[in-house]
Amino acid sequence: MSSPRLPPPVAFRRDGRYAAALPGETLLQALSRLGPPLLSRSVRYHRPRGPLCGRGQCTGCLVRLNGVPNVRACEVFPQTGDEIRGENAWPSVGLDLLAILDLWFRHGVDTLHGFRRPAWLRPVYQGVVRRLAGHGRLPSKANVPTIFPSRPPERVNLLVIGAGPAGQALISRWAPEGESKVLWVDRRAGPDPWRGWLSDVDRTGVEWQTSVIHLVRREAGLFEALVSSPDQGARLIRADRVVLATGAYDGYLLFGNNDRPGVLTADGLEALFPPDGPPPVRRALVFGGGVRALEVVRHLPGRVVAVASPEEIEPELAREASQERALLLPRHLLLRAGGSRRVRRAILVDRHRTAVRKLSVEAIILAHRRLPNIPLLFQAGARMRFVPGPCAYFPELDEGFQTSVPGLYAIGEVAGCQTPTEIVASARATATALQGPQVSPRESWTGGPVAHPPEDGPGPWLTYYRDFLAYPARGKRFACYCEDVLLEEVDAAVHEGFGGLEVIKRMTGVGTGLCQGRYCLPEVLLLLSLFEGKAPPEVGFTTQRPPVWPTLLGQLAPVPLGEEGNGELRGTGGEG
Repeated sequence: MSSPRLPPPVAFRRDGRYAAALPGETLLQALSRLGPPLLSRSVRYHRPRGPLCGRGQCTGCLVRLNGVPNVRACEVFPQTGDEIRGENAWPSVGLDLLAILDLWFRHGVDTLHGFRRPAWLRPVYQGVVRRLAGHGRLPSKANVPTIFPSRPPERVNLLVIGAGPAGQALISRWAPEGESKVLWVDRRAGPDPWRGWLSDVDRTGVEWQTSVIHLVRREAGLFEALVSSPDQGARLIRADRVVLATGAYDGYLLFGNNDRPGVLTADGLEALFPPDGPPPVRRALVFGGGVRALEVVRHLPGRVVAVASPEEIEPELAREASQERALLLPRHLLLRAGGSRRVRRAILVDRHRTAVRKLSVEAIILAHRRLPNIPLLFQAGARMRFVPGPCAYFPELDEGFQTSVPGLYAIGEVAGCQTPTEIVASARATATALQGPQVSPRESWTGGPVAHPPEDGPGPWLTYYRDFLAYPARGKRFACYCEDVLLEEVDAAVHEGFGGLEVIKRMTGVGTGLCQGRYCLPEVLLLLSLFEGKAPPEVGFTTQRPPVWPTLLGQLAPVPLGEEGNGELRGTGGEG
């Protein structure tokens, strides 16, 4: 019996050379068969960049696709004849002559005092600054995006944002009454396992759409949400209630050369895996001591050189890593990554004995800290609190997982749930609450069923960075991966008398990149706490302005104006 014929590979060109992708592979997977690839150059120093998050949030895998700049390789499935080129490089990504800027500004560009004197050279300085400030060249004329036709506002009873485990658990338990209409959205198409029962759910009034949410705010008793998708343009949704199941993501970490290709979050590692075939990483350092690090070790059998953790390593992780003959390094600091164009080494030090270790690796996997995806909660005005353990902000919730904003709920990882049992319990509690009348949350609520217990002390990550800053800096330490902002620039701004996260953002540019501060701001918050001698809540947080996700203006242009045609789209102004 003959075996089924496999579809032919997809042929495309990358920087003038032929390449191929297997059916079902993303562009990032196709380019990562030999390890984390070099895809582009950074905007300010033209340093080599590769994938970091794998979620379409950072700037690590931006490429130029058929003349369109800033396309995320982790979200694109190549087509036959596609032309892929790197960005921010001349003449090519592999040999970029502008990389001399990295050597010229060895200690970073002085953004507070530089480019002022002599005055007659200011026009030249300004031209250089503009050249260092943009992500890629403008699109080719043949690829100018289409402006979509205008669509009137749409009314729904319930808007569910997120199709991860929490969102799926909620929809599977949803029992609407009467003519209830539910809109369920997520940035990405959901996994195949729930597609079968989605057709059954559709008959209960649930509409599914792969879309991006840019705005959630309460206006005149309703929630306004700005929703967009590349194929349908933007929609203005008005909902009676909103459930946020936006999940969490693996955080960033400060160390020398932390922008090198080969530095990946655990999310980013998952995005590199091909549909069929061996893992794309051969020798990896896993940084983390908990459940997430254990998942990475299981994904890379026989390919983990060492497991390092800022604290103790959990017993199950220690047992399985030992079985893989990986070196166990509890209570270690990650000082820097070695290698000129990609990761070749990892340099660590024991937090007590100051014993330095150099490990030969090709990837550093960050699996140390999960952060809740909270921009929409801040945007909607929900009351938040800083939890010292994970060193992150979480929403205050009642027993039904309702936030301080009536009608706005948060479930799953964004609410602080960590285990599958907790995630399902949050969805069940919210589904029950949605069946009853809408009630206002209690004014003095301090936590829901999965509330983090009160903790004394500054939290583990503040002490980690305090120990880390005691060591001399070697290699550029990037506080902001997207905009090439160094830790030293943040420190200099504080010494100039600037304080607070919002002001530091304006002065240095940290948090203004395409990731919208998801990776840099949680770390800079901790740094400012140390630099200013304040608790993190006193440092504050930045204003979360829409759009939450960078979006083509052609998608947002046709969104209808205010109800009275007064020339205002409420809630969509401000910085993005």
